[in-house]
Amino acid sequence: MVTRVATVAFEGIEARAVDVQVQIIPGSVVFTVVGLPDKAVAESRERVRGALIASGLALPAKRITVNLAPADLPKEGSHYDLPIALGVMAAIGAIPVDALGGYCVLGELALDGSITGVNGVLPAAIAAAARGLGLICPASTGPEAAWAGGDLDVLAPRSLIQLANHFKGSQVMARPEPSIAGPAGPLPDLADIKGQEGSKRALEIAAAGSHNLLMNGPPGSGKSMLAARLPSILPPLDPRELLDISMVQSVAGELRGGALSNRRPFRQPHHSASMAALVGGGLGARPGEVSLAHGGVLFLDELPEFAPQVLDGLRQPMETGAVMIARANHRVTYPARFQLVAAMNPCRCGQGLEPGYACRRGPNERCMAQYQARISGPLLDRIDLRIEVPAVTAADLILPSPAEGSREAAGRVATARALQSTRYAGRGLPAATTNATCPANLIEEVASPDADGTALIRQAAETMRLSARGFHRTLRVARTLADLDGEPQVRRLHLAEALSYRGRGDGTAAAA
Repeated sequence: MVTRVATVAFEGIEARAVDVQVQIIPGSVVFTVVGLPDKAVAESRERVRGALIASGLALPAKRITVNLAPADLPKEGSHYDLPIALGVMAAIGAIPVDALGGYCVLGELALDGSITGVNGVLPAAIAAAARGLGLICPASTGPEAAWAGGDLDVLAPRSLIQLANHFKGSQVMARPEPSIAGPAGPLPDLADIKGQEGSKRALEIAAAGSHNLLMNGPPGSGKSMLAARLPSILPPLDPRELLDISMVQSVAGELRGGALSNRRPFRQPHHSASMAALVGGGLGARPGEVSLAHGGVLFLDELPEFAPQVLDGLRQPMETGAVMIARANHRVTYPARFQLVAAMNPCRCGQGLEPGYACRRGPNERCMAQYQARISGPLLDRIDLRIEVPAVTAADLILPSPAEGSREAAGRVATARALQSTRYAGRGLPAATTNATCPANLIEEVASPDADGTALIRQAAETMRLSARGFHRTLRVARTLADLDGEPQVRRLHLAEALSYRGRGDGTAAAA
């Protein structure tokens, strides 16, 4: 007789169905796991053995074979411990055989019989609900699984004994409740920044349209402070975005205690990050920083210090909103719809734009050109806003804090985002679509300028030698500026400001 238990294997954030088949027959005493298991799955034999002994059960002196079907799908992770143990318990009569028929099971076992948390419970719960199954998961991840829907039957035991007592009817487990992580503290406020009014304006535009932003300025000018305050003016997450972001965090093990975070991600990797760390990959094709920043902000400080090859790996995710990691035996796709904010110095010494400063490396222009050449042109072409952040003077620092902070800017951003949601929802696009993410053919329609604006963009396209991507990104920024002004028509004024942001950062003169 073969006992079957349903579980899942993860391919990105997709949970594929896996059938755990347990057979106990007379023969040589051996415990075998087959079906392309990795090292963690193969070692589950010892964890299962120890957990059963600690729970008062013993493996029979027979041949135990566990098959993980489909056999050609690689199985990775420790979440197969619990389904294997429950399959063995059902096969030896410790729990009713039919008790497991309506559940998808995942969890790691400790040697004392307790069930410890695993990654990927939220995608597994959503997949189980789609298949009409309940879910058995560790107690620490129960609140995470409860987000899959109120109709999903969730059992979150702390140990094998507790689960066995539930199936026998001697103990009843309550369904866990969805949980939101408490705020780690107030977000940094724009009111903390003195001066830099032009940079604050660019930050508000970036937030309103979800545009990529590059800040170029000397050390200490406040670039990192500005970037850290971008989340404080972004709109709150809607339920769909919350689940999409949490699924990536669940697979990556970023959720603590099964509680979802209602704040947009803000990822700030060090400039020594590798390609696998930034884009994704490595052992098990794990999600990278671009996927962990999905729905939020990816901040790259000291942009030219990143390896050029690593930076160029951002080009495809920035364009498509997803990253596909291809390996010899499988391919994994992760969402990566992030907002890039980058900061850099004008040159290696950082003082290239300072009046009267002479660089020891040679002429200032050559020092700046060599430093900025580490960033490829195609990557710069994907950045909508490029601004120069000047040094803050002592006169600015002694002034009182500005009266307007993040709350006022967030209100204007929310109004602009509401206009975009209404506009694109009427055209059949998702509610979270912004000016930066709508299709190129649609932006030509919704950002069609007036006669003066058309003449300006035509002249600027020739003077500034805009690429097709640069042309469309200029229209996107102009559409955002019109939304901030509450105007249905893109005018020459909006295009002139959008072109000024396009021309900065690379020394190109803006047409106006």
